[in-house]
Amino acid sequence: MARARTTRPHRLALAGALVALVGALQVRAPAQSAQTPLNLYGRGATGANGVVAAAKPEASRVGIDILRMGGNAVDAAVATGFALGVLEPNASGIGGGGFMVIKLASMKEAVVIDFRPTAPAAATPDMYKLDERGHVIDNASVEGGLASAVPGEVKGLLYALDKYGSKKLSRAQVIQPAIDWAERGVPVTVNLASIIKDNYGKLSRFENGLAIYSKDGFPPEIGDTIVNKALANTLRLIQAKGADAIYTGDIAAKIVAENRKRGGILTLEDLAGYQVKVRTPVTGSYRGYTIVTAPPPAGGTHVLQLLNILETADLSALGEQSTAAAHLWAEACKLVFADRSKYSADPDFIPVPAGGLASKAYARSLAALIKRDAVLKNPGAGDPSKYESGSTTSFSVMDKDGNMVAVTKTINMFFASGVVVPGTGIIMGDDMDDFELKPGSVNSIQPGKRMLSSMSPTLVLDPQGRPFMALGSPGATRIIPTLAQVISNVIDRGMPIQAAVGAPRLFQGQAGSLVLEGRYSINAYNGLVALGHSVTVNADFDAYFGGVHAVLYDHAAKTLHGGADPRRDGQAAAF
Repeated sequence: MARARTTRPHRLALAGALVALVGALQVRAPAQSAQTPLNLYGRGATGANGVVAAAKPEASRVGIDILRMGGNAVDAAVATGFALGVLEPNASGIGGGGFMVIKLASMKEAVVIDFRPTAPAAATPDMYKLDERGHVIDNASVEGGLASAVPGEVKGLLYALDKYGSKKLSRAQVIQPAIDWAERGVPVTVNLASIIKDNYGKLSRFENGLAIYSKDGFPPEIGDTIVNKALANTLRLIQAKGADAIYTGDIAAKIVAENRKRGGILTLEDLAGYQVKVRTPVTGSYRGYTIVTAPPPAGGTHVLQLLNILETADLSALGEQSTAAAHLWAEACKLVFADRSKYSADPDFIPVPAGGLASKAYARSLAALIKRDAVLKNPGAGDPSKYESGSTTSFSVMDKDGNMVAVTKTINMFFASGVVVPGTGIIMGDDMDDFELKPGSVNSIQPGKRMLSSMSPTLVLDPQGRPFMALGSPGATRIIPTLAQVISNVIDRGMPIQAAVGAPRLFQGQAGSLVLEGRYSINAYNGLVALGHSVTVNADFDAYFGGVHAVLYDHAAKTLHGGADPRRDGQAAAF
């Protein structure tokens, strides 16, 4: 993940011309016009039958091929998910997990499949040793065996396929493209080459990964190819045996042996006992559009909370990239992240006031705290209980029948724990770092508990209740405001989906600097500083702000539009 860096304010001066150009080309109604298929950055795609938007163009084409073969959006999503584990090994794969939101045309209500990893049975709230500064000794929550939880990806993807797939395609057909890419080899892009170089020390420390992710003893260069035959063989076993290939038997034994060799605590019983959770989405609205998103331990509740606060203002009247609009976004984010820190956790272990957090009445009470001419300093959490009533990847799929799927999945940090299981090609995740690593928090470690996540795959229905958007993003805590900004760009600003994905972003946590992307308006920058914000400016297109992949349905033209993020290697595909 790119780190924030400060640059001089004049970096923003170039933004004005681009903003003016985008504004001149935009379609001003939320329902896109097929007559103006704005495809900034060459990443989007338009089709009548189906669209897949993923972080790798090869993965998007995998999904489209599945749709061409007669599969539905779930078949395509599962195939894309397995393929991304090969094509984008730094971000997701068998050693991790995630969330999937599904709304088939035949379903009255959407469902969320939670395949987030879980803490091993031997995990404890104080399992990591901290130094005098409160930092984890030896980086053990991020690197090595102790960083890994019980992975959920294979069980999650296969559950979705078995329960919601079309049944027209076999498990073997859906997984085969991932095998083909593992054997053919993944092309090393500028982005992937940079990530491998940044994480080469970690891969070297646990040595098994070097057989895959090095060439002649050095990191691969742009244009090289990464072949992973061991992973291809593992995927073949999944074709033949399903989830049992990973959670029991020889591969499970290899996972446990390597994990414990590297200081971990996973057991065969942990793997065999992993369960997918099917959850009810958290649902709300934004200016008449229905928002359907992933509940705790995912971050969708806070996407909805942020939109609810923003709905109290007329964003279109404030002006795009204006000081007033950016100030409102920043202050709203502070309040949302204060609540997230205090309340959000695994609901199977901790009561989470999700209904209150997503309440419009509660959002109005928070919005009343925001002043036009003053900056909130380290705001605390509110009280939603009184409003109660009875390096990650993301991709989106929609087909002509109105089937919608949004998936966000991860191994957490780029190349995760660094531990590669010999003979399998599997990189073990480091999701344990997403817990609060000290006792006393709602998100502290407990055996079998799922760690808090910002992953928020989201579906949007139009005011008539029809499929409108499917979207998601990686990017840790930046996911929550990033998705809200893209939704707002479409609904409030009337942007086509590719323009909405590519538009400059901002991020504000509960405290710390307000971070702007380098293309943000210089006038907004100056105004924010004058208000008292501490502002950091990042690169013009910065992966720090995630990588949104989205699909939008234009019902008037009966056309699907895919938007892919220029901050990553994303590319939409359509037919």
